[in-house]
Amino acid sequence: MKKIITCLLAAMWLTTACGQQNRAGGTEGKQTAAATESTAKGAYEVDEFKTKSGKTVRFHALMHSCIRIEYDGREIEIDPVAKLGGRTIDYAAMPKADYIFVTHEHADHYDAATLRQLTGANTQLIMNKRCTEMFGSGKAMVNGDKMQVADDITVEAVPAYNITADRTKFHPKGRDNGYIMTIDGLRIYIAGDTEDIPEMAGIKNIDIAFLPCNQPYTMTVEQLVKAAKTIKPKVLFPYHYGQTDVSTIPAQLKGDGIDTRIRHYE
Repeated sequence: MKKIITCLLAAMWLTTACGQQNRAGGTEGKQTAAATESTAKGAYEVDEFKTKSGKTVRFHALMHSCIRIEYDGREIEIDPVAKLGGRTIDYAAMPKADYIFVTHEHADHYDAATLRQLTGANTQLIMNKRCTEMFGSGKAMVNGDKMQVADDITVEAVPAYNITADRTKFHPKGRDNGYIMTIDGLRIYIAGDTEDIPEMAGIKNIDIAFLPCNQPYTMTVEQLVKAAKTIKPKVLFPYHYGQTDVSTIPAQLKGDGIDTRIRHYE
């Protein structure tokens, strides 16, 4: 009897979690309780949003800076890395990518073996200049470049760098990319490894932002909160946060109309 009651309670929780929806400005999103892929730590968290024409975009929280995006039968991979510390991602179980974006050449963002594994006959591989040199192929984008990768997808490479005096060696200005993707009107800012740089003041009308929080390499919690208030995304995902405690960020942004969602991007 106890087992039956436990199963019923679990089923009720799953139904409630899967049905939960959040309104963020004009962008409707929801988080599923579990995705179809699994890691040793459990299922990936997945958030869904609608584009202006009603198509679904799914964001899979893989790990650290690794993001999988599904859209209209297409696969988009951001900074795919198969192993980091004790965590692994089974990219072999995922479809070949239609588009791969790499922000820079550090090993927690650039993994040549995984790029080869995900690359199919029609894959567009887009990276910063140094990564294309290391990999021997791909399209290089530098800060300020814009590219139409499909009829309904455009991408802009934006600056990503350190500004604190003792940190500039990690990510020097002009080398690395952040990306702003517009998918059927849905604007997504993937910041890459950066601090709260002045150029963020020019980043507007963002529906979904991924901002890093992993001192000393990227932003402190205080810097991330400042950056979020500058950019004003409708939905914010802190990511790349390692052991940094990001649990206070939602409360700090509660009065700013930003829907902050903490996912497992350690």
